Amino acid sequence: MIPRVLTVAGSDSGGGAGIQADLKTMLAHGVHGMSVLTAVTAQNSVGVQGAWELPVEAVRAQYRSVVDDIGVQAVKTGMLASAELVEAVAELISGTDAPAVVDPVGFSKHGDPLLAASALDSVRAKLLPVATVATPNLDEVIQLTGVRVESEGDMRRAAAAVLEFGPRWALIKGGHLPGDTGRAGGSQAVDLLTDGFAEHWLRAPRYDNRHTHGTGCTLASAVACGLAKGLSVPEAVTAAKEYVTGAIAAGFALGAGIGPVDHGWRFRG
Repeated sequence: MIPRVLTVAGSDSGGGAGIQADLKTMLAHGVHGMSVLTAVTAQNSVGVQGAWELPVEAVRAQYRSVVDDIGVQAVKTGMLASAELVEAVAELISGTDAPAVVDPVGFSKHGDPLLAASALDSVRAKLLPVATVATPNLDEVIQLTGVRVESEGDMRRAAAAVLEFGPRWALIKGGHLPGDTGRAGGSQAVDLLTDGFAEHWLRAPRYDNRHTHGTGCTLASAVACGLAKGLSVPEAVTAAKEYVTGAIAAGFALGAGIGPVDHGWRFRG
């Protein structure tokens, strides 16, 4: 049977991030994507003009409808908006026998808040403990832990701080760090994956392309796809990093602001 992956996230009307990015990523990975909508945003290439969260009972009903009938091999979470939604989704995941990839979405690409400040404690206490992999970027690391990452060395401290909240693995995304000059010469984007014991440093070329809307959603969804196919966490993250790097390289202009990564880059020859 085709692996089934469920995304629990918000809608991006512009199609670059959120549920839309997740489902495109799942299609690109050959899995069956399903969705639980947590919020609706009015969003385009220049920002988020509005956001409306769904009632907890609507989120719970969507989740139960899919999981109880179809089943899942992996779950990915994105925008959860409020403490009530965070806690409800954490409870649902804890009762599901499948790996969970938690993207602790705090802000949009344009800096618009997508998580209420009052929900941070719920993310720390309820959601991160049920995560197989947590995938915060550097802004989300600050938001969750107070650790400011300004160098690769700081990424270890950040990972340790995230792991204290209970996820099995932390993937600290270093895309916002100043360009690192790697062994091959050019500037690189560096991520750190660790479970507190093993360390996996993931390096990829840093492309001079401003059209990067949806990178976090896309990476987390790609990791979930790998886990649904039976890959180990390091294997799934390595493959996801390769996929999102190609998607960033092929990111394209859309509207007047920041365009999306290209989820279908592998299909375009």
